[in-house]
Amino acid sequence: MVNPLGGDYYFLRSGTIPSLSTPKEVLLMSSPTDCRFSDSHEWFRQDGDVVTIGISQFAANELTDITYVEMQPIDTAINRGDSAGEVESVKTTSDVVSAFAGDVVDVNEAVVDDPSLLNSDPFGAGWLVKLRVEDTSGNDGLMDQATYDDKYPV
Repeated sequence: MVNPLGGDYYFLRSGTIPSLSTPKEVLLMSSPTDCRFSDSHEWFRQDGDVVTIGISQFAANELTDITYVEMQPIDTAINRGDSAGEVESVKTTSDVVSAFAGDVVDVNEAVVDDPSLLNSDPFGAGWLVKLRVEDTSGNDGLMDQATYDDKYPV
């Protein structure tokens, strides 16, 4: 099936709307299976010693229109639990919290220039920052895709 929001990382799954008296079939978007997720709605995709960080579709939907993105600059050391940057919407400003300690090796300038990419393609073109990490124990407290999607359905 085609992802109506664009991007290559969405999968569709079936579900029902429990608040309806007679269940109706709906299509729910699943998060990508190659990511881990925090309760504060950041996603983390590990490739060797580099971890890419972004915000989930759930977070993007809650924030509504994202208007501004600022990430820590390249070569900045980030500790686990520190802010890697912030995302501002018409509703609020939110820190992007890292589950990993590492050094910033890349910042997605496309999303800085066009914050709406976070709304339209948060798992693809809307990634935020990449960290080079030495310790991957940041994964320990994160959720897998199925757990996250069950807890925070889109």
